[in-house]
Amino acid sequence: MVDRTPETTSARRAGVPGPATRLRTGAGALAARVPGHWRYALALFVGAKVVFGVLGVLALTAWDEVPGAPPADEADTRAEQAAISPRRWISMWFAWDALIYDHLAREPLTGPWDDFAFPLLYPFLARPVAVLLGGDTALALLLVANVAFLLLLYYALRLGEIVLGDDRSARRFTRYLVLLPTAFLFQAALTESLFLCLAVAAFYYAERRRWLVVGLVGYLLGLSRSVGFLVALPLALVLLRQHRYRMAPRTLWTYLRSGWPLLLIPAGWLTFMAFCRWKGGDWFAYKHAQEKGWGIRVQDPLRVMWHGLTGGDGRDAVRVWFAVAVLAVVLAGFRRIGLPYVVYAVLMVLAPLSMGPPVYKSLLRYLIAAFPVCLVLARWTRNAGVDVWLSVTLALLQGVLFVVWLTYWTHFII
Repeated sequence: MVDRTPETTSARRAGVPGPATRLRTGAGALAARVPGHWRYALALFVGAKVVFGVLGVLALTAWDEVPGAPPADEADTRAEQAAISPRRWISMWFAWDALIYDHLAREPLTGPWDDFAFPLLYPFLARPVAVLLGGDTALALLLVANVAFLLLLYYALRLGEIVLGDDRSARRFTRYLVLLPTAFLFQAALTESLFLCLAVAAFYYAERRRWLVVGLVGYLLGLSRSVGFLVALPLALVLLRQHRYRMAPRTLWTYLRSGWPLLLIPAGWLTFMAFCRWKGGDWFAYKHAQEKGWGIRVQDPLRVMWHGLTGGDGRDAVRVWFAVAVLAVVLAGFRRIGLPYVVYAVLMVLAPLSMGPPVYKSLLRYLIAAFPVCLVLARWTRNAGVDVWLSVTLALLQGVLFVVWLTYWTHFII
């Protein structure tokens, strides 16, 4: 019904905006007050949440009637997810390691502790959040992961402006992070978003020469994942590059005075080792737990890569080819992004491979930590047509892998 009251009619004749117009104007004014970096980060974040939330629920509903789903080796997955939450838009983000993180978020510190294979920053961040949510550790884990995802997009945009030099390239870099083949895991109850958020933030503050902040962020980075302490090396290269890699005595003092906070990065992992000693009586309890549980032992990563390409099954070869592609892109873009970012990416590819063949099943998950590949792609796609084609290709590939995740063949990814 059209409002034709005398007051409304006279207001329109007088040029006074109606309620709908005032609402749109107010929303536009509110959006305009949000800084541009946050507007873009929020747009990507909300877009990813909506797309994967709708696609996930639809795919799971359609998959319910497919014979033989889930496969036999993951028959308990649906029951475990149902125990997490009856709402599929929540439970679909929990599988394998995510279920262990939920257990760690609920494990009392006063009792015996037997889960040493997983660093504790992520589940321990969820503990106070769960208190505010009435003890719902699953929802708390998702909240922590998704807040980290949003912060990751913000820091990626800021870092991209520094490394790539312009706003458009920085936006492409940030968008490619969201379009990486398994980037949907940034929304899952896993450490991916938290680890990468801390890594990108550390590089951002390093580029701005705020080394004390780098150390504080790096300490958390070292607590977040076993490879976190390795990031100290490429960050140290950022410091060296800022002084043109000079090694004069006076420059060495400058390195020490500015870069001492980098020591906080391995200190983060040492803190976790101290926890292992406190609760298990063994500084290397995490190493022994990984050896016993998954047969993980440090090996030559190049030999493991070759084994995956020639001696494993077809699925192993596909995963390793993804790793080869990441290395090829990063090395090809060496001159465009610089030594620190190339070293970081190589470490993020070779470190999981050094765990041996057991890592094949999780390789696609670990590869999204190699964010410099997106810096190179953003450099290569200044042409709008190339950017569109690459974005569409990555989106379709991620969609396929997301459906693989949803159909309970999660061992291909995690």
